[in-house]
Amino acid sequence: MKNYKDSDYALNKFSEGIVYRFADRIVEITLEDYLAENPGKTAQDFLELKALSDEIYHEQVIHENRTSRLDVTINGLEETEQLAAPPLDLDLIHKSDTTKAKEAARRLLDSGELTEIQRRRFILHFVEGLSYRQIASREGVHFTSVHESIEAAATKLQKFFKKI
Repeated sequence: MKNYKDSDYALNKFSEGIVYRFADRIVEITLEDYLAENPGKTAQDFLELKALSDEIYHEQVIHENRTSRLDVTINGLEETEQLAAPPLDLDLIHKSDTTKAKEAARRLLDSGELTEIQRRRFILHFVEGLSYRQIASREGVHFTSVHESIEAAATKLQKFFKKI
């Protein structure tokens, strides 16, 4: 996984302009540049565009975290690149309405139907984008425990999703 400080998301988020990284250079579009190139646009338009670019970069980081090389050795398979399965939230979002998926997740988290462990791991995985193995490493537990907790929460999420 890429170092957060070196990510396009961090670079864009903590600069005043909108940042684009190319293979050979980094370009930053400032408010002044934007207004000069886009007559009739306002500073508010620029801020909305910046917020959108931050969101896009953030989603890329979450996706990279979920599909990155696993950082543990399993029976000498360290040379094999293992990729995570597409997460449930992306599956729900791609098959329907983003708003509906977010509403189902919000209702689930507010419902009290998740144990504290399921709730914490659900947030770490679906909101912060950590893989099962990253959560297991962080909590000092076995990967299977995290998998079972998140799968139980995902099953409950599907029930809330169907109710909406």
